Amino acid sequence: MRLELRGITKRFGALVANDHIDLTIEPGQIHALLGENGAGKSTLMNVLYGLHHPDEGDIVVDGRVVRFGRPKDAIEAGIGMVHQHFMLVPVFTVAENVTLGVERTWRLGLLDRRRARQDVLRVSKEFGLEVDPDAYVENLPVGIQQRVEIVKALLRDANVLILDEPTAVLTPGETDELFAVMRSLKESGRSIVFITHKLKEVQQMADTITVIRQGRVIGSLPPTASDEELASMMVGRSVLLVPEKAPREPAGVVLEVRDLTVPDDLGHVAVDAISFDVRAGEILGIAGVQGNGQKELCEALMGLRATEGGSVVLAGEDLTHKSPRDVLHAGVGYVPEDRQKEGLVAPFTITENLALDVYDRPPYSKGLALDLEVMDEMATEKVKQFDIRTESISSPASSLSGGNQQKVVVARELSRALKLLIASQPTRGLDVGSIEFVHRRIVQERDEGTAVLFVSTELDEIAGLSDRVAVMYEGRIVGYRPPTVSRQELGLLMSGALDDFAAGSGAA
Repeated sequence: MRLELRGITKRFGALVANDHIDLTIEPGQIHALLGENGAGKSTLMNVLYGLHHPDEGDIVVDGRVVRFGRPKDAIEAGIGMVHQHFMLVPVFTVAENVTLGVERTWRLGLLDRRRARQDVLRVSKEFGLEVDPDAYVENLPVGIQQRVEIVKALLRDANVLILDEPTAVLTPGETDELFAVMRSLKESGRSIVFITHKLKEVQQMADTITVIRQGRVIGSLPPTASDEELASMMVGRSVLLVPEKAPREPAGVVLEVRDLTVPDDLGHVAVDAISFDVRAGEILGIAGVQGNGQKELCEALMGLRATEGGSVVLAGEDLTHKSPRDVLHAGVGYVPEDRQKEGLVAPFTITENLALDVYDRPPYSKGLALDLEVMDEMATEKVKQFDIRTESISSPASSLSGGNQQKVVVARELSRALKLLIASQPTRGLDVGSIEFVHRRIVQERDEGTAVLFVSTELDEIAGLSDRVAVMYEGRIVGYRPPTVSRQELGLLMSGALDDFAAGSGAA
Protein backbone atom coordinates (compact mmCIF):
# COMPACT_ATOMS: atom_id res chain seq x y z
CA MET A 1 0.00 0.00 0.00
CA ARG A 2 1.34 3.43 -0.98
CA LEU A 3 0.37 6.25 1.32
CA GLU A 4 0.72 9.99 0.67
CA LEU A 5 0.07 13.05 2.78
CA ARG A 6 -0.30 16.19 0.67
CA GLY A 7 -0.20 19.64 2.23
CA ILE A 8 -1.55 18.51 5.59
CA THR A 9 -2.21 21.47 7.90
CA LYS A 10 -3.64 21.23 11.39
CA ARG A 11 -4.29 24.17 13.72
CA PHE A 12 -5.28 24.34 17.36
CA GLY A 13 -6.39 27.92 17.86
CA ALA A 14 -3.40 30.13 17.04
CA LEU A 15 -1.00 27.15 17.21
CA VAL A 16 -0.11 25.63 13.84
CA ALA A 17 0.86 22.05 14.73
CA ASN A 18 1.28 20.89 11.11
CA ASP A 19 2.12 23.36 8.37
CA HIS A 20 1.52 22.06 4.81
CA ILE A 21 3.31 18.74 5.35
CA ASP A 22 4.03 16.43 2.40
CA LEU A 23 5.02 12.83 3.16
CA THR A 24 5.12 9.60 1.16
CA ILE A 25 5.22 6.11 2.70
CA GLU A 26 6.27 3.41 0.25
CA PRO A 27 5.23 -0.27 0.58
CA GLY A 28 7.59 -2.39 2.66
CA GLN A 29 9.38 0.65 4.07
CA ILE A 30 10.34 1.75 7.58
CA HIS A 31 9.94 5.52 7.39
CA ALA A 32 11.15 7.40 10.47
CA LEU A 33 9.67 10.72 11.55
CA LEU A 34 12.34 12.48 13.60
CA GLY A 35 11.78 15.69 15.51
CA GLU A 36 11.80 17.52 18.81
CA ASN A 37 9.04 17.18 21.39
CA GLY A 38 6.13 19.26 20.18
CA ALA A 39 7.40 19.34 16.57
CA GLY A 40 4.06 17.98 15.32
CA LYS A 41 4.96 14.33 14.68
CA SER A 42 2.21 12.76 16.78
CA THR A 43 -0.36 15.32 15.60
CA LEU A 44 0.39 14.41 11.99
CA MET A 45 -0.09 10.72 12.72
CA ASN A 46 -3.30 11.41 14.65
CA VAL A 47 -4.56 13.15 11.50
CA LEU A 48 -3.60 10.11 9.45
CA TYR A 49 -5.35 7.80 11.93
CA GLY A 50 -8.59 9.82 11.96
CA LEU A 51 -8.25 11.17 15.50
CA HIS A 52 -7.87 14.74 14.17
CA HIS A 53 -9.35 16.21 11.04
CA PRO A 54 -6.95 18.24 8.85
CA ASP A 55 -7.78 21.89 8.23
CA GLU A 56 -6.12 21.63 4.82
CA GLY A 57 -4.58 18.91 2.66
CA ASP A 58 -5.34 15.38 1.49
CA ILE A 59 -4.61 11.80 2.49
CA VAL A 60 -4.05 9.60 -0.55
CA VAL A 61 -4.11 5.77 -0.41
CA ASP A 62 -2.95 3.99 -3.58
CA GLY A 63 -3.72 7.06 -5.68
CA ARG A 64 -7.17 7.65 -4.20
CA VAL A 65 -8.03 10.61 -1.95
CA VAL A 66 -9.67 9.40 1.27
CA ARG A 67 -11.36 11.10 4.21
CA PHE A 68 -11.04 9.65 7.70
CA GLY A 69 -13.75 10.90 10.05
CA ARG A 70 -12.75 8.50 12.82
CA PRO A 71 -10.12 5.84 13.54
CA LYS A 72 -12.44 3.09 12.28
CA ASP A 73 -12.18 4.61 8.77
CA ALA A 74 -8.38 4.51 8.92
CA ILE A 75 -8.41 0.92 10.20
CA GLU A 76 -10.70 -0.15 7.35
CA ALA A 77 -8.25 1.50 4.92
CA GLY A 78 -5.43 -0.66 6.31
CA ILE A 79 -3.81 1.78 8.75
CA GLY A 80 -3.03 0.77 12.36
CA MET A 81 -1.53 2.79 15.18
CA VAL A 82 0.25 1.88 18.41
CA HIS A 83 0.06 4.95 20.63
CA GLN A 84 2.81 5.98 23.02
CA HIS A 85 0.34 5.42 25.87
CA PHE A 86 -1.40 2.14 25.17
CA MET A 87 -5.14 1.86 24.51
CA LEU A 88 -5.75 -1.37 26.42
CA VAL A 89 -8.27 -2.44 29.07
CA PRO A 90 -6.13 -3.63 32.01
CA VAL A 91 -8.70 -6.06 33.47
CA PHE A 92 -9.30 -7.80 30.11
CA THR A 93 -7.23 -10.69 28.79
CA VAL A 94 -4.97 -10.32 25.78
CA ALA A 95 -7.50 -12.09 23.55
CA GLU A 96 -10.35 -9.88 24.80
CA ASN A 97 -8.32 -6.71 24.15
CA VAL A 98 -7.16 -7.78 20.72
CA THR A 99 -10.65 -8.68 19.47
CA LEU A 100 -12.47 -5.79 21.18
CA GLY A 101 -14.79 -4.27 18.57
CA VAL A 102 -14.32 -7.11 16.06
CA GLU A 103 -15.53 -9.98 18.22
CA ARG A 104 -16.57 -13.21 16.58
CA THR A 105 -19.82 -14.69 17.91
CA TRP A 106 -21.82 -17.89 17.77
CA ARG A 107 -25.33 -18.00 16.40
CA LEU A 108 -26.92 -16.92 19.68
CA GLY A 109 -24.62 -13.92 20.03
CA LEU A 110 -22.21 -15.61 22.43
CA LEU A 111 -18.54 -14.68 22.11
CA ASP A 112 -16.39 -17.23 20.33
CA ARG A 113 -13.52 -17.13 22.85
CA ARG A 114 -11.78 -20.15 21.33
CA ARG A 115 -11.59 -18.43 17.94
CA ALA A 116 -10.28 -15.25 19.58
CA ARG A 117 -7.46 -17.22 21.25
CA GLN A 118 -6.63 -18.92 17.96
CA ASP A 119 -6.46 -15.56 16.15
CA VAL A 120 -4.03 -14.18 18.72
CA LEU A 121 -1.84 -17.30 18.57
CA ARG A 122 -1.81 -17.25 14.77
CA VAL A 123 -0.70 -13.63 14.46
CA SER A 124 1.76 -14.00 17.34
CA LYS A 125 3.42 -17.00 15.71
CA GLU A 126 3.55 -15.42 12.24
CA PHE A 127 5.44 -12.34 13.43
CA GLY A 128 7.33 -13.71 16.44
CA LEU A 129 5.35 -11.66 18.95
CA GLU A 130 4.91 -14.36 21.61
CA VAL A 131 1.97 -13.23 23.72
CA ASP A 132 -0.26 -15.38 25.94
CA PRO A 133 -3.89 -14.87 24.85
CA ASP A 134 -5.16 -15.79 28.32
CA ALA A 135 -2.94 -13.39 30.29
CA TYR A 136 -4.53 -10.33 31.87
CA VAL A 137 -3.05 -7.11 30.49
CA GLU A 138 -2.63 -5.54 33.95
CA ASN A 139 -0.15 -8.32 34.82
CA LEU A 140 2.02 -7.88 31.73
CA PRO A 141 5.25 -5.85 31.52
CA VAL A 142 5.24 -2.80 29.26
CA GLY A 143 7.09 -4.54 26.41
CA ILE A 144 4.50 -7.32 26.21
CA GLN A 145 1.63 -4.83 26.37
CA GLN A 146 3.13 -3.14 23.33
CA ARG A 147 3.15 -6.47 21.51
CA VAL A 148 -0.55 -6.82 22.31
CA GLU A 149 -1.18 -3.46 20.63
CA ILE A 150 0.74 -4.61 17.55
CA VAL A 151 -1.19 -7.91 17.40
CA LYS A 152 -4.42 -5.92 17.68
CA ALA A 153 -3.47 -3.79 14.66
CA LEU A 154 -2.31 -6.78 12.59
CA LEU A 155 -5.49 -8.71 13.32
CA ARG A 156 -7.33 -5.83 11.65
CA ASP A 157 -5.18 -6.28 8.51
CA ALA A 158 -3.02 -3.18 8.93
CA ASN A 159 -0.73 -2.64 5.94
CA VAL A 160 0.70 0.57 7.39
CA LEU A 161 1.58 0.49 11.10
CA ILE A 162 2.24 3.75 12.96
CA LEU A 163 4.49 3.35 16.02
CA ASP A 164 4.43 6.51 18.15
CA GLU A 165 7.59 6.73 20.32
CA PRO A 166 7.55 2.94 20.70
CA THR A 167 10.82 2.66 22.66
CA ALA A 168 10.14 5.47 25.16
CA VAL A 169 9.18 3.05 27.95
CA LEU A 170 11.12 -0.04 26.88
CA THR A 171 14.27 -1.53 28.34
CA PRO A 172 17.23 -2.10 25.95
CA GLY A 173 16.32 -5.78 25.68
CA GLU A 174 12.68 -5.02 24.92
CA THR A 175 13.80 -2.48 22.31
CA ASP A 176 15.87 -5.14 20.54
CA GLU A 177 12.84 -7.45 20.55
CA LEU A 178 10.64 -4.71 19.07
CA PHE A 179 13.17 -4.07 16.31
CA ALA A 180 13.12 -7.77 15.41
CA VAL A 181 9.32 -7.57 15.09
CA MET A 182 9.62 -4.45 12.92
CA ARG A 183 12.02 -6.23 10.57
CA SER A 184 9.59 -9.15 10.33
CA LEU A 185 6.74 -6.79 9.47
CA LYS A 186 8.85 -5.10 6.81
CA GLU A 187 9.74 -8.45 5.25
CA SER A 188 6.02 -9.26 5.01
CA GLY A 189 5.55 -6.15 2.83
CA ARG A 190 4.01 -3.93 5.47
CA SER A 191 5.11 -0.33 5.97
CA ILE A 192 6.01 1.20 9.32
CA VAL A 193 5.93 4.86 10.30
CA PHE A 194 8.42 5.06 13.16
CA ILE A 195 8.01 8.22 15.27
CA THR A 196 10.98 8.92 17.51
CA HIS A 197 13.61 11.45 18.56
CA LYS A 198 16.39 8.90 19.14
CA LEU A 199 19.12 9.24 16.55
CA LYS A 200 20.71 5.82 17.03
CA GLU A 201 17.39 4.08 16.54
CA VAL A 202 16.52 5.71 13.23
CA GLN A 203 20.04 5.09 11.94
CA GLN A 204 19.67 1.44 12.89
CA MET A 205 16.13 0.80 11.63
CA ALA A 206 14.92 3.34 9.07
CA ASP A 207 15.03 3.14 5.29
CA THR A 208 14.47 6.88 5.10
CA ILE A 209 14.29 9.65 7.71
CA THR A 210 12.04 12.71 7.50
CA VAL A 211 12.84 15.51 9.96
CA ILE A 212 10.02 17.73 11.23
CA ARG A 213 10.68 20.98 13.09
CA GLN A 214 8.01 23.36 14.38
CA GLY A 215 5.33 21.68 12.30
CA ARG A 216 7.20 21.73 8.99
CA VAL A 217 9.17 19.16 7.03
CA ILE A 218 12.81 20.28 7.09
CA GLY A 219 14.06 17.52 4.81
CA SER A 220 14.60 13.79 4.29
CA LEU A 221 17.86 11.93 4.75
CA PRO A 222 19.17 8.37 4.46
CA PRO A 223 20.01 6.46 7.67
CA THR A 224 23.71 6.98 6.90
CA ALA A 225 23.35 10.65 7.96
CA SER A 226 25.56 11.58 10.91
CA ASP A 227 24.34 12.25 14.46
CA GLU A 228 25.40 15.87 14.13
CA GLU A 229 23.54 16.38 10.87
CA LEU A 230 20.31 14.84 12.16
CA ALA A 231 20.49 16.70 15.48
CA SER A 232 21.08 20.09 13.88
CA MET A 233 18.14 19.55 11.49
CA MET A 234 15.89 18.63 14.43
CA VAL A 235 16.83 21.56 16.63
CA GLY A 236 17.92 24.18 14.10
CA ARG A 237 21.37 24.61 15.64
CA SER A 238 24.40 22.54 16.54
CA VAL A 239 23.80 20.27 19.53
CA LEU A 240 26.26 18.98 22.11
CA LEU A 241 25.57 15.22 22.08
CA VAL A 242 28.06 14.39 24.86
CA PRO A 243 27.63 16.40 28.10
CA GLU A 244 30.45 18.77 28.98
CA LYS A 245 31.59 18.10 32.52
CA ALA A 246 34.80 19.40 34.05
CA PRO A 247 36.56 17.22 36.65
CA ARG A 248 35.49 18.08 40.17
CA GLU A 249 36.58 16.89 43.59
CA PRO A 250 33.46 16.05 45.66
CA ALA A 251 33.11 17.43 49.19
CA GLY A 252 31.58 15.80 52.26
CA VAL A 253 28.91 13.12 52.35
CA VAL A 254 25.37 14.48 51.88
CA LEU A 255 23.34 11.27 51.55
CA GLU A 256 24.08 8.23 53.71
CA VAL A 257 22.14 5.05 53.03
CA ARG A 258 22.80 2.10 55.32
CA ASP A 259 21.44 -1.46 55.04
CA LEU A 260 18.26 -0.23 53.34
CA THR A 261 15.69 -2.94 52.67
CA VAL A 262 12.58 -2.12 50.63
CA PRO A 263 9.69 -4.38 49.53
CA ASP A 264 7.96 -4.21 46.16
CA ASP A 265 4.19 -4.01 45.68
CA LEU A 266 3.81 -7.76 46.30
CA GLY A 267 5.86 -7.72 49.48
CA HIS A 268 8.97 -9.26 47.93
CA VAL A 269 12.37 -7.76 48.66
CA ALA A 270 13.15 -5.26 45.90
CA VAL A 271 16.07 -3.48 47.60
CA ASP A 272 18.21 -5.88 49.60
CA ALA A 273 20.09 -4.24 52.50
CA ILE A 274 22.14 -1.87 50.35
CA SER A 275 24.49 0.84 51.59
CA PHE A 276 26.03 3.76 49.72
CA ASP A 277 26.99 7.42 50.02
CA VAL A 278 26.57 10.39 47.71
CA ARG A 279 28.82 13.40 48.26
CA ALA A 280 28.27 17.08 47.65
CA GLY A 281 29.28 17.98 44.10
CA GLU A 282 29.10 14.38 42.89
CA ILE A 283 26.87 12.55 40.41
CA LEU A 284 26.47 8.91 41.43
CA GLY A 285 25.02 7.04 38.48
CA ILE A 286 22.91 3.94 39.14
CA ALA A 287 23.17 1.56 36.18
CA GLY A 288 21.19 -1.63 35.71
CA VAL A 289 18.49 -3.34 33.72
CA GLN A 290 15.12 -1.87 34.62
CA GLY A 291 13.31 -3.81 37.34
CA ASN A 292 16.28 -4.51 39.59
CA GLY A 293 15.13 -2.30 42.46
CA GLN A 294 16.00 1.14 41.14
CA LYS A 295 12.41 2.41 41.23
CA GLU A 296 11.76 1.08 44.74
CA LEU A 297 15.05 2.59 45.96
CA CYS A 298 14.13 6.05 44.70
CA GLU A 299 10.61 5.83 46.14
CA ALA A 300 11.97 4.78 49.54
CA LEU A 301 14.43 7.69 49.58
CA MET A 302 11.53 10.05 48.87
CA GLY A 303 9.27 8.62 51.58
CA LEU A 304 6.86 7.26 48.96
CA ARG A 305 7.46 3.62 49.91
CA ALA A 306 7.78 2.05 53.34
CA THR A 307 11.09 0.44 54.28
CA GLU A 308 11.65 -2.80 56.18
CA GLY A 309 15.05 -1.91 57.57
CA GLY A 310 18.02 0.39 57.36
CA SER A 311 18.39 4.17 57.43
CA VAL A 312 18.46 7.23 55.18
CA VAL A 313 20.32 10.30 56.45
CA LEU A 314 20.55 13.61 54.55
CA ALA A 315 23.12 16.13 55.77
CA GLY A 316 22.83 14.74 59.29
CA GLU A 317 19.00 14.62 59.31
CA ASP A 318 17.35 11.20 59.57
CA LEU A 319 14.76 10.92 56.79
CA THR A 320 14.11 7.17 57.11
CA HIS A 321 10.42 7.39 58.02
CA LYS A 322 9.66 10.93 56.92
CA SER A 323 6.74 11.88 54.68
CA PRO A 324 7.31 12.96 51.06
CA ARG A 325 6.55 16.57 52.03
CA ASP A 326 9.15 16.45 54.81
CA VAL A 327 11.68 15.02 52.37
CA LEU A 328 10.96 17.77 49.84
CA HIS A 329 11.27 20.45 52.51
CA ALA A 330 14.58 18.92 53.64
CA GLY A 331 15.99 19.90 50.24
CA VAL A 332 15.45 16.88 48.00
CA GLY A 333 14.35 17.17 44.38
CA TYR A 334 12.81 14.16 42.64
CA VAL A 335 12.30 13.39 38.96
CA PRO A 336 10.39 10.07 38.93
CA GLU A 337 10.65 7.59 36.08
CA ASP A 338 6.89 7.65 35.38
CA ARG A 339 5.97 11.26 34.71
CA GLN A 340 2.26 10.59 34.23
CA LYS A 341 1.57 8.52 37.33
CA GLU A 342 4.08 10.06 39.73
CA GLY A 343 5.40 13.34 38.31
CA LEU A 344 2.25 15.21 37.31
CA VAL A 345 -1.38 15.73 38.17
CA ALA A 346 -2.68 15.46 34.61
CA PRO A 347 -5.91 17.53 35.00
CA PHE A 348 -4.02 20.35 36.77
CA THR A 349 -2.74 23.27 34.76
CA ILE A 350 0.90 23.70 33.86
CA THR A 351 1.11 26.48 36.45
CA GLU A 352 -0.33 24.26 39.17
CA ASN A 353 2.01 21.40 38.32
CA LEU A 354 5.05 23.68 38.38
CA ALA A 355 4.04 24.86 41.86
CA LEU A 356 3.38 21.45 43.44
CA ASP A 357 6.58 21.52 45.50
CA VAL A 358 6.32 25.14 46.65
CA TYR A 359 2.64 26.18 46.66
CA ASP A 360 2.52 26.11 50.49
CA ARG A 361 5.47 28.47 50.91
CA PRO A 362 6.06 32.19 50.31
CA PRO A 363 5.89 33.92 47.90
CA TYR A 364 3.37 31.50 46.38
CA SER A 365 1.03 31.51 49.37
CA LYS A 366 -0.07 34.06 51.95
CA GLY A 367 -1.54 32.28 54.94
CA LEU A 368 -4.21 29.98 53.57
CA ALA A 369 -4.48 31.77 50.20
CA LEU A 370 -2.47 31.13 47.05
CA ASP A 371 -0.93 34.09 45.23
CA LEU A 372 -2.05 33.12 41.74
CA GLU A 373 -0.37 36.10 40.10
CA VAL A 374 3.05 35.12 41.47
CA MET A 375 2.45 31.49 40.45
CA ASP A 376 1.58 32.58 36.90
CA GLU A 377 4.72 34.73 36.69
CA MET A 378 6.84 31.80 37.83
CA ALA A 379 5.17 29.46 35.35
CA THR A 380 5.63 31.88 32.44
CA GLU A 381 9.33 32.14 33.26
CA LYS A 382 9.79 28.36 33.54
CA VAL A 383 7.91 27.65 30.31
CA LYS A 384 10.29 29.97 28.51
CA GLN A 385 13.44 28.82 30.33
CA PHE A 386 12.78 25.11 29.78
CA ASP A 387 11.22 25.51 26.31
CA ILE A 388 7.94 23.86 27.27
CA ARG A 389 5.81 23.84 24.11
CA THR A 390 2.28 24.80 25.13
CA GLU A 391 -0.48 27.09 23.99
CA SER A 392 -0.99 28.45 27.51
CA ILE A 393 0.24 28.04 31.09
CA SER A 394 -3.44 27.46 31.90
CA SER A 395 -3.56 24.36 29.71
CA PRO A 396 -3.84 21.04 31.56
CA ALA A 397 -0.67 18.95 31.75
CA SER A 398 -2.55 16.17 29.95
CA SER A 399 -2.66 18.33 26.80
CA LEU A 400 1.14 18.31 26.44
CA SER A 401 3.22 15.84 24.48
CA GLY A 402 5.08 13.27 26.57
CA GLY A 403 8.38 15.09 26.21
CA ASN A 404 6.89 18.41 27.25
CA GLN A 405 5.26 16.78 30.26
CA GLN A 406 8.74 15.61 31.26
CA LYS A 407 10.06 19.15 30.88
CA VAL A 408 7.43 20.37 33.36
CA VAL A 409 8.63 17.83 35.93
CA VAL A 410 12.30 18.68 35.39
CA ALA A 411 11.59 22.43 35.50
CA ARG A 412 9.75 22.09 38.81
CA GLU A 413 12.45 20.00 40.50
CA LEU A 414 15.42 22.06 39.30
CA SER A 415 13.91 25.41 40.26
CA ARG A 416 14.59 25.45 44.00
CA ALA A 417 17.61 25.13 46.29
CA LEU A 418 18.54 21.45 46.70
CA LYS A 419 20.86 19.40 48.84
CA LEU A 420 20.09 16.21 46.90
CA LEU A 421 18.66 15.63 43.45
CA ILE A 422 17.23 12.19 42.68
CA ALA A 423 16.78 11.92 38.93
CA SER A 424 15.30 8.64 37.67
CA GLN A 425 15.28 8.39 33.86
CA PRO A 426 15.07 12.22 33.61
CA THR A 427 15.62 12.30 29.83
CA ARG A 428 13.22 9.50 28.95
CA GLY A 429 11.02 10.73 26.12
CA LEU A 430 13.08 13.87 25.46
CA ASP A 431 14.61 14.96 22.16
CA VAL A 432 18.31 15.69 21.69
CA GLY A 433 17.99 19.42 22.33
CA SER A 434 16.05 18.87 25.54
CA ILE A 435 18.43 16.11 26.65
CA GLU A 436 21.34 18.51 26.17
CA PHE A 437 19.54 21.09 28.33
CA VAL A 438 18.67 18.61 31.12
CA HIS A 439 22.22 17.24 31.19
CA ARG A 440 23.59 20.76 31.45
CA ARG A 441 21.25 21.59 34.34
CA ILE A 442 22.16 18.39 36.22
CA VAL A 443 25.85 19.15 35.82
CA GLN A 444 25.15 22.71 36.99
CA GLU A 445 23.48 21.34 40.13
CA ARG A 446 26.53 19.17 40.76
CA ASP A 447 28.89 22.10 40.22
CA GLU A 448 26.91 24.16 42.73
CA GLY A 449 27.51 21.48 45.37
CA THR A 450 24.31 19.44 45.12
CA ALA A 451 24.62 15.68 45.57
CA VAL A 452 23.02 13.92 42.58
CA LEU A 453 21.69 10.36 42.44
CA PHE A 454 21.15 9.65 38.76
CA VAL A 455 19.32 6.52 37.54
CA SER A 456 19.32 5.55 33.88
CA THR A 457 19.13 2.44 31.71
CA GLU A 458 21.03 4.29 28.95
CA LEU A 459 24.68 3.30 29.36
CA ASP A 460 25.99 6.14 27.19
CA GLU A 461 24.13 8.58 29.42
CA ILE A 462 25.43 6.94 32.61
CA ALA A 463 29.00 7.08 31.33
CA GLY A 464 28.71 10.65 30.06
CA LEU A 465 27.11 12.17 33.15
CA SER A 466 28.32 10.19 36.18
CA ASP A 467 31.38 10.83 38.33
CA ARG A 468 31.01 7.34 39.78
CA VAL A 469 28.85 4.41 38.67
CA ALA A 470 27.08 1.89 40.93
CA VAL A 471 25.47 -1.15 39.29
CA MET A 472 22.28 -2.66 40.72
CA TYR A 473 21.31 -6.28 40.18
CA GLU A 474 18.44 -8.04 41.93
CA GLY A 475 18.14 -5.30 44.52
CA ARG A 476 21.80 -5.10 45.46
CA ILE A 477 24.73 -2.96 44.44
CA VAL A 478 27.11 -5.47 42.88
CA GLY A 479 29.93 -3.09 42.04
CA TYR A 480 31.25 0.45 41.67
CA ARG A 481 33.13 1.59 38.60
CA PRO A 482 34.52 4.81 37.10
CA PRO A 483 32.53 6.19 34.16
CA THR A 484 35.34 5.11 31.82
CA VAL A 485 34.54 1.42 32.44
CA SER A 486 33.98 -0.67 29.32
CA ARG A 487 30.42 -1.48 28.22
CA GLN A 488 31.34 -5.16 28.36
CA GLU A 489 32.26 -4.98 32.04
CA LEU A 490 29.15 -2.97 32.86
CA GLY A 491 27.08 -5.55 31.01
CA LEU A 492 28.58 -8.37 33.09
CA LEU A 493 27.79 -6.49 36.30
CA MET A 494 24.24 -5.74 35.13
CA SER A 495 23.64 -9.42 34.35
CA GLY A 496 24.97 -10.59 37.71
CA ALA A 497 27.96 -12.35 36.15
CA LEU A 498 30.25 -10.11 38.24
CA ASP A 499 29.65 -9.25 41.91
CA ASP A 500 32.29 -7.36 43.87
CA PHE A 501 30.35 -7.85 47.11
CA ALA A 502 29.28 -11.48 46.83
CA ALA A 503 30.35 -12.07 50.43
CA GLY A 504 28.69 -8.91 51.74
CA SER A 505 28.01 -5.36 50.61
CA GLY A 506 28.99 -2.00 51.96
CA ALA A 507 29.17 1.71 51.22
CA ALA A 508 31.75 3.09 48.87
